[in-house]
Amino acid sequence: MPPSSSPGHNTPQLITTTEALATLCQRLRVETFVTVDTEFMRERTYWPDLCVVQLGGAHETAVIDALAPGLDLTPMQALFADETVTKVFHAARQDIEIFVLKFGDVPRPMFDTQVAAMVAGFGDQVGYEALVAGLTGGAIDKTHRFSDWAARPLSAAQIAYAAADVTHLREVYEALCTRLAQEGRLDWTKQEMATLHEPSTYRVDPETAFERLRPRSSNRRFLGQLQALAAWREREAQRVNIPRQRLVKDEALLEIAATAPTNAEDLARTRGITKGFAEGKTGQAMLAVIEAARAMSDDSLPSAPAPRDTPKPSGALVALLKVLLAAKCEQHQVAAKLVANADDIDRMAVEEQPNVPAMHGWRFNVFGKDAQALKRGDIALGVDGRRIKLISVDS
Repeated sequence: MPPSSSPGHNTPQLITTTEALATLCQRLRVETFVTVDTEFMRERTYWPDLCVVQLGGAHETAVIDALAPGLDLTPMQALFADETVTKVFHAARQDIEIFVLKFGDVPRPMFDTQVAAMVAGFGDQVGYEALVAGLTGGAIDKTHRFSDWAARPLSAAQIAYAAADVTHLREVYEALCTRLAQEGRLDWTKQEMATLHEPSTYRVDPETAFERLRPRSSNRRFLGQLQALAAWREREAQRVNIPRQRLVKDEALLEIAATAPTNAEDLARTRGITKGFAEGKTGQAMLAVIEAARAMSDDSLPSAPAPRDTPKPSGALVALLKVLLAAKCEQHQVAAKLVANADDIDRMAVEEQPNVPAMHGWRFNVFGKDAQALKRGDIALGVDGRRIKLISVDS
């Protein structure tokens, strides 16, 4: 449904000048909340190339051409810093990363409808289309989802498509807030938003980039070489502005860290590394990184993962706890992913008082309390028709 067909919204305006943007942002600063979305390109770059920003107010919708010659986005920074106006996103992380890069901080305060929908029982990472349909009865036209947003001029269809997202988002936000308030879950949502409000959430530390590769090794020398190579790849990808995987794939990086080649010929034997790459400037830089890592003292190497100091959990008990988690989350209509993950369940199966989120706050009331009771043998699981039920066990 195009924004022009929504009550209270005129045809979306296209903003191409700093003056028009400043006037728009000044008007929006009297709003209780504004909805925000972006269109960007990132397939061939490390850094996202912002192409369009959409802003939705109570009575107007604007599509900002971020690539318009001479356009300065600074007026938007003031709007995003205005704590009297809530900035509403859906699946905000990539959008917020862009604004942290441009403005140095996250929009404050901020609300992510995807996170809120998980708290409200719409499942893990519910899609925007499903959320709009479920809460408003509307439909999203995704014809231009894969448009080339860097091409100019923007077509009328692209502008309508971009504006529609923030128009529907207002209805979604209001419906979610009503639902969460009725269920007493607005505080739950605020807790889940805390991480999103930390600028560090959106910044990559090259020195910890190796952790995302999840190396399964206790060899500290290997870990040191992998850490150095991953940090080099991150900085180099940032410098030349290409995706890290396009520079060197993860699998190749792990193999190079394990084999520690000393020359171009050995480096070129790595799957995915060509002779030209190995002999070129980038390959030589990699070899220098490996040589420096090989020379690191033992004290400088990263620590090996701490061995599990608890026994391996019972597979049967873990399975029971997962069933209980699913049942309790179904009962309370909250996404299981928010309550406990697989590692949390493992720890809960073997530790008396594990320090995991499910043992604190609202999660404890939803799941942790009954998980403890199940472990003690105070309750059992049964089936009542099509649902799991808890059965009290008499001592």
